[in-house]
Amino acid sequence: MAGFRRFRSKYFSGDDGLYNRLSSSGQTPKTLIIGCSDSRVDPALISSSSPGEIFVVRNVANLVPPFESANGFHGVSAAIEFAVVNLKVENIVILGHRQCGGIRALVSGGTQMEKTSFVGHWMEIARTAKERVLKRSAGLDFEAQCKECEMEAIITSLENLKTFPFVLDAIGTRDLKLFGIYFDLEQGQLFEFDPAISGFKQLEIDKAGDKLL
Repeated sequence: MAGFRRFRSKYFSGDDGLYNRLSSSGQTPKTLIIGCSDSRVDPALISSSSPGEIFVVRNVANLVPPFESANGFHGVSAAIEFAVVNLKVENIVILGHRQCGGIRALVSGGTQMEKTSFVGHWMEIARTAKERVLKRSAGLDFEAQCKECEMEAIITSLENLKTFPFVLDAIGTRDLKLFGIYFDLEQGQLFEFDPAISGFKQLEIDKAGDKLL
C-alpha cells in the first residue's frame, strides 16, 4: 500500500496526470518486449519506460512458442497477436538474460524437466537451442553452457516469431522489426543479436549523447 500511495502521487496527481491521458486516449506502445518472469529482469526498469510506452509479455525464459493452430490456451501467442494486429507495434524485442532459471533447468536436465512438470514441458520450446549449444560447446563448463544457451534460446524465439502469419505480414507490409537482446545482469551490459555474424555483440552507451553504439 505504501508503494501504491507513491505510485498514485506520481502518476495520478492533477488534471494532467499521466493516467488521465492514458485512460482517455488509450495505449499506443511502439514496442512489444517478451521478457522473463525473473524478478531481477523487469523490462520497464531496464529500459526506463513510463506506463504506456511498452507492451510486455513475461514468461519463464522469455520464450516464444512456434505458431500453432490447434485448440488450446496460447497466452503468449495471444499477446503477440494483440500487440501486432491490434496495437500495431513497430518493434518486437526478445529480452533474455544471464542466470536464467528456466535455461539452467533445461541444460541440467533435473527434476523440473520431467514430463509432468509445467516448467519442463514449457522449456521443450528451447530444446533445439540446447542441442545446438551442446554440439558446438561440449567442452565448456556448466555455467558457460548455460550462458550460451540463454543466448541461443533468444535466436530460437526470433525464429519462432517468424512462424506466425501475422508477424510475417507485418514485417512485409509495414516493416515490423525484430530484435534479440541479452541482459548480463552480472555486469550490467546489453548484447544484441546480429544476423550478419550469427552472434551477439555488446551495445556500448555513449555517455555524452546517451546513445547506443
